[in-house]
Amino acid sequence: MLELLSQGRKWAIVAVAAVLLAGCASSSRHPAPVEDRNAGTRAQPAVVADAKPLAGAENAGKAGYYTVRPGDTLIRIALENGQNWRDIVRWNNIDNPNVIEVGQVLRVIAPAGTPATDIAVVRPVAPASATPGTVPPAQAASAPRPPASAAAPAATPQGATPSAAADDEPAWSWPVASGAVLTGFDETKNKGLDIAGKAGDAVMASADGRVVYAGAGLRGYGNLIILKHNNTYLTAYAHNQQLLVKEDQTVKKGQKIAEMGSSDADRVKLHFEIRRQGKPVDPAKYLPAR
Repeated sequence: MLELLSQGRKWAIVAVAAVLLAGCASSSRHPAPVEDRNAGTRAQPAVVADAKPLAGAENAGKAGYYTVRPGDTLIRIALENGQNWRDIVRWNNIDNPNVIEVGQVLRVIAPAGTPATDIAVVRPVAPASATPGTVPPAQAASAPRPPASAAAPAATPQGATPSAAADDEPAWSWPVASGAVLTGFDETKNKGLDIAGKAGDAVMASADGRVVYAGAGLRGYGNLIILKHNNTYLTAYAHNQQLLVKEDQTVKKGQKIAEMGSSDADRVKLHFEIRRQGKPVDPAKYLPAR
């Protein structure tokens, strides 16, 4: 009797095992669905609308064009490319010169057939104190030039063509009457000369030219004047306490254009730069010996 019960148990165990094995086999052929606990939060492919390309993007990398970088201002771009900011506004049809976008591509040379900026047109302007740092919207477009018949003709050396005369080397002079050079030129650390002086000392135009910027909109320069002398050269006069000229005013070599100061500087000094086609060069190689 016990033997029959034992055999019965064995057969029961075998039957149960067979059922379990059959269930496993069935599961392997038809896997149960798996719950994806992240299904509700899984990132779906973004639907990207056609983004409007930035102005001038098709010209990126081409000669004569500049791609705006973080921290750029129109004044800095103009200085570093040897141009009048008003011309860059005009060439690029910019509505608000205080608003440019990183990645925007700007034309920084005159379009073919565009006459060069007239350096010699005399437009007297009464002296004025420092202008605001930003470019007023009213100045966004270049001011209309007077008719050629009304313009004072530029002096052209005998035998020279007008275009050649416009790019002649200016007859440079020191921008201050005296003062030791505190810091010399270094292409990466100091893009000009720092010259000592007292607050209120006269700062003078280093050569004939036109004021293309007068204001405090370029970080690190304080109250700044930029003169354009021809299609090749600009000069910059920084850290002044007072500006005595306005944009678009014509100045003569040796004319007082500002008073020395310490705006955006650690002491009273003049920071003076000469830029050739926008690139800073050592003024000591251009100024006459003292």
